[in-house]
Amino acid sequence: MPDDKRERELTPRQIVAELDRDIVGQADAKRAVAIALRNRWRRRQLPEDLKSQVTPKNIMLIGPTGVGKTEIARRLAILVGAPFVKAEASKYTEVGYVGRDVEGLIRDLVEAAIVLVRNAERERVVEPAKARVEERLLELLLPAAPASPWPDAESPQATEAAERRQRSRDKMKARLEAGELEEREVEITLPGRSMAPVSILGAGNFEQMEMDLQNMFEKIMPKPTQSRRLTVKQARPVLLQQEIDSLIDPEKINQAAVTLAEESGIIFLDEIDKIAGDEAPGRGPDVSRQGVQRDLLPIVEGTTVNTKHGPVKSDHVLFIAAGAFHRSKPSDLMPELQGRFPIRVEMHDLTRDDFARILREPRASLLRQYQALLATEGITLEFADAAIETMADLAFHVNRSTQNIGARRLHTILERVLEDLSFDAPDHPVKHVVIGESLVRDRLEALSKDEDLSRFIL
Repeated sequence: MPDDKRERELTPRQIVAELDRDIVGQADAKRAVAIALRNRWRRRQLPEDLKSQVTPKNIMLIGPTGVGKTEIARRLAILVGAPFVKAEASKYTEVGYVGRDVEGLIRDLVEAAIVLVRNAERERVVEPAKARVEERLLELLLPAAPASPWPDAESPQATEAAERRQRSRDKMKARLEAGELEEREVEITLPGRSMAPVSILGAGNFEQMEMDLQNMFEKIMPKPTQSRRLTVKQARPVLLQQEIDSLIDPEKINQAAVTLAEESGIIFLDEIDKIAGDEAPGRGPDVSRQGVQRDLLPIVEGTTVNTKHGPVKSDHVLFIAAGAFHRSKPSDLMPELQGRFPIRVEMHDLTRDDFARILREPRASLLRQYQALLATEGITLEFADAAIETMADLAFHVNRSTQNIGARRLHTILERVLEDLSFDAPDHPVKHVVIGESLVRDRLEALSKDEDLSRFIL
């Protein structure tokens, strides 16, 4: 379940501050999502009769690729442990056409919620599960107790035999805890391979039917098992997983996941501009585009979707749509769908200073990633300030002169700059490497000036 205490503690200002640690700029978008997140907590404090009437104010982010639209939504979900689904609107088709229908969004959201709830539940039961694993290993290591030859279990002989076995068990337990038996082999039972997935040929929109059939066959068919001999060290994680699964109630997890998806789910609809088109009928892909918009309407407005874990309501799911809208405008969407996204935020193009900040500031910036990667080869990598400024200049220049792909341009530029070092790293004689301005210019300046080459290489 999401940490309601954590959500309560995060004011909009604190949410923006957290997002600033990983994403450069786009203050308007950060404010919009921070307010939407805080409104969720506010809604949960309302009386029941009013709570059901308050719906989330969905957001539409408008801006070119590579400026942080997806990252803002993803980081927001991570911040509060909310189930998150990202999907391209263009991959869905109208009901009746071959392809996925939009109800798959809600099913995917429930599956994401199940993963979150199951992981939280696993953390809760991992300690008792470890204790049970040690007991199971002791049972596997100790030979089975022979049948007692004494009919009276209270007789002195039976009592002495039980005490001897207990002493042996205590000694074995002490050796196991000391790590002396890690290489001893034990025989454990493993679940066999599950049956192959059921697939309905050409059943574009029959995902639910496929899942139902799969579940039915899994219940009917016996689950195969197999025995394997493993060392104690190898068997421990296998047994731990079995014990964790035995301590978790799947039905309880499914119910909690459905509630989590309904109350805290976030769906990010990317490329929504690709389903914007004329309303004139019979014009190629516009038929399906209009159909996808019509199918999205009830999902975004609030409906009940049947999943294999039960009915799921989408009334309080937060939808964040995003699109570049190069060839279309938000007004090209159906008016009804436009009305479902009342908050519109325009994302700004990245400036030259933004590129320099993206290289330096985020916790997992590209420079820190490359430094960590090359540190595994024993190389200390350092970037001179002039080199960072030059890479930012070149990224900004190439984006303006060719296709604007935003911050993704920096990936290409850094790969070109560090290509030789990455290749020679295992055998590189110098273990402290400083990337200077001259190296960056040698590697990139000629390419950036040649517009034709830039289009293909940068």
